Amino acid sequence: MSFSVSWLNVRAGGLAERLVVAISRAARSDGPVDTQEQGSMMVTLPPDYRPSEREEFMNPLQIEYFRRKLLNWRADLLREADGTLASLSEGGIREADVTDRASVETDRALELRTRDRARKLISKIDQALARIETGAYGYCEESGEPIGIRRLEARPIATLSLEAQERHERMERVHRGD
Repeated sequence: MSFSVSWLNVRAGGLAERLVVAISRAARSDGPVDTQEQGSMMVTLPPDYRPSEREEFMNPLQIEYFRRKLLNWRADLLREADGTLASLSEGGIREADVTDRASVETDRALELRTRDRARKLISKIDQALARIETGAYGYCEESGEPIGIRRLEARPIATLSLEAQERHERMERVHRGD
């Protein structure tokens, strides 16, 4: 059992080191530019605003709504990552019992995997914010058709329409079966 605990510690330690570097880079990077601060787009969003299918697709209110939603999501992920970094930097595992130590190390490894997923999600959020800046946000990368408000509400980082995503998933299933 001692071997597995040590192996997990070394394995998680390497991942922790890479994760710390990646999150630090993301936090230090300028990231997407806040157009509110630039003054290039001054849209006043009503506090209770929700995009509607009845509105013109990707009008300035909708764009600002999704931009804020993405920025808030990114900030939440970075805040959670900071908490993980703080807990990892607290030091080693102090549990004397091997089983307790293994449990703590397993919990840490799970947390690191979760943070790694968050790091990838931050990258996708940054890409979505860049698409907002270029005017491509909300439109399918394959067909150029609008993705749809309901889909963007559910998955603001979506790059494919529902139909294109379903085609993509069908093709993945077909190729996995080979």
